[in-house]
Amino acid sequence: MYQGLDEQSLARLCSENDRRAQEELYTRYAGRLFTLCLRYSDSRDEAKDLVHDSMLKALEKISSFTYRGSGSLYAWISRIAINMALAQISRYKFRFSRLTSSVSEELPDPTEAEFARIPQEKLLEFISGLPDTQRAIFNLFCMDGYSHKEIADMLGISERGSTSMLVKAKYTLRKQINDYIKNSE
Repeated sequence: MYQGLDEQSLARLCSENDRRAQEELYTRYAGRLFTLCLRYSDSRDEAKDLVHDSMLKALEKISSFTYRGSGSLYAWISRIAINMALAQISRYKFRFSRLTSSVSEELPDPTEAEFARIPQEKLLEFISGLPDTQRAIFNLFCMDGYSHKEIADMLGISERGSTSMLVKAKYTLRKQINDYIKNSE
């Protein structure tokens, strides 16, 4: 019965403290949230903690959820998870490298065929290896679709700082991808 519930009904039942509805919410979204949190965290354990904390907060705040169409419940929960991940980064390890340094060496972009040969786990490893600030900005911009203005507001930095960090993150990833391709031939 609970598996077939639409998002709006599921959220309503969760707000009424229906335990089975809350379990369904977790079952339905925890896997996707884990993948999202893994992009923002240093380890699988940290990502699991973020999922757990995000789901608890979502259940605590579920009565404030407003249904806006299909997918809006996951979008709402994922925003909670992203905010919690950013808060954790800023609380424990948010360190800006100098924004004045620039990336001088030009690196070629890998071809689609080369890129397709890289396992997804390896790409996630490259992303998770980025410095905290670069990883957060890369994920917010490239994966989650936020603008540099939105990122700047979220992180309390300038739009230019966001752009600069993204350039550095992309450069680092491009270098790692090119090295991986070169070493796997």
